[in-house]
Amino acid sequence: MTDQEIRATALALKEAKTVTLSDLQSYLGKAADLLRGSIDQADFKAFIFPLMFFKRISDVYLEEFAVALKDSDGDQEFASFVENHRFQIPAGCLWDDVRSKTENVGQALVYAFREIEKTNPDTLYGIFGNSPWTNKQKIPDSVLIELVEHFSSKQLSNSAVKPDVFGDAYEYLIKRFADLSNKKAGEYYTPRSVVKLMVDILDPKEGETVYDPACGTGGMLIEVIEHVKRAGGNPQLLWGKLFGQEKVLTTSGIARMNLLLHGIEDFKIVKEDTLRNPAFFEGDKLAQFDCVIANPPFSLENWGEETWLADRYGRNTLGGVPPKKNADWAWVQHMYKSMDSKTGRIAVVLPQGSLFRGGAEGRIRKAFLEKDLIECVIGVASNLFYGTGLAPCIIILRAHKKKTLEKKVMFINAATIFKRGRNQNTLEDDHVSEILKLIEANESVIGFSHLATELEIKSNKYNLNIPLYVARHQDENQLPLKLSLLNLKTASQEVHDSQTTLLMLLKEWGLDAQN
Repeated sequence: MTDQEIRATALALKEAKTVTLSDLQSYLGKAADLLRGSIDQADFKAFIFPLMFFKRISDVYLEEFAVALKDSDGDQEFASFVENHRFQIPAGCLWDDVRSKTENVGQALVYAFREIEKTNPDTLYGIFGNSPWTNKQKIPDSVLIELVEHFSSKQLSNSAVKPDVFGDAYEYLIKRFADLSNKKAGEYYTPRSVVKLMVDILDPKEGETVYDPACGTGGMLIEVIEHVKRAGGNPQLLWGKLFGQEKVLTTSGIARMNLLLHGIEDFKIVKEDTLRNPAFFEGDKLAQFDCVIANPPFSLENWGEETWLADRYGRNTLGGVPPKKNADWAWVQHMYKSMDSKTGRIAVVLPQGSLFRGGAEGRIRKAFLEKDLIECVIGVASNLFYGTGLAPCIIILRAHKKKTLEKKVMFINAATIFKRGRNQNTLEDDHVSEILKLIEANESVIGFSHLATELEIKSNKYNLNIPLYVARHQDENQLPLKLSLLNLKTASQEVHDSQTTLLMLLKEWGLDAQN
């Protein structure tokens, strides 16, 4: 774009209409629909998120340009100053520069992405990922032009879309892509109700540091911000105190976009293999944080056991080396060494097999129990997580327990606390509240919880399998009539919603439902 075109476009943004959350969700959903048939649904996120982010920062740049023009009585050179912009966009790399292309659109996008990343090395380097934009067999110019034109239909400036609204829409799209890809979604997405439960248990405060060593798309860190807001705190006191690490380039980029689009100004997410190459240090030791929270990949094989034998960060000092074919307790060891020795607490999702498997894992589990680090073990319902129908567990660890919990472990059987779904079970807000109440009660409730003593755990040979401590209901496999009727009603509503959606799609496609 020429200087005059930038000026004209920037000034035109002042007339942008406010975009509601529902409008934005529909708009983003339509963008995803345009990719159907071109690429696999599991790869939608690698194309849609970079385009959306590019459009957002381009519109915001022009908006900032317009404000600076007004403040300087039309001084275009002043409006271009670095100080007036959150991100710098070099010449020829604005959204409309790409929109003007009628061929080799993928190449134009790659050029704009790389130039923007290079111009903002501290904040945006690598954020757009490495998707095959120039592969015309996979995504031809015609599809890219249609996508670009669709995104061009709305202004995504700050005045048109507030950061909170944009962040909510971004989370909606992450969830939508998770629903579409299902099994693969388990690699990057944790159901938000589970995240809320884990964050509420840790109860991070404004000003504390938070670290997610397997951060996926950044949902845990976003929920920490929301938790502080709900508690009446100032979330800006968390800026500069949120840290994450993610091995997959595309996913780490999506996480960074997620935080930026939520309006979070200062954070650090690094693309790297956490177990082999941790990213955060204090001197020659691992950095320590007030809260460490994660949903790492279950039972990861070939995770770097060979480096753990002589781990220079001392992660093997408590319990030794985990098995080569299972990294579950390696993640816990890493999180423990990353936890502040005074204020630290941990919430981690693991498969329930980690509670009772023997061998190296049994030895590590025993070491953690003898050091009185494990505070609570929660068994949640099956089929809550993408990619597995198994019922995982959440383990809570704390550097210093309350007096009432010293030398004890609270066991929660939440296997029956959920809403049954057709394809995926869910935790509703009232379910999260119910589990939190069980934890806070610090007492045994038949069929749901038990506060186990050190002697009980030792007598079970440090096996933490929940049924050893919380007796199951005899009729647990038989749903109560009230719950059965509720599930039937839910299923009926889902069928009705599906039929309504299908009829709307048929109408959009110009098809007659009667035929």
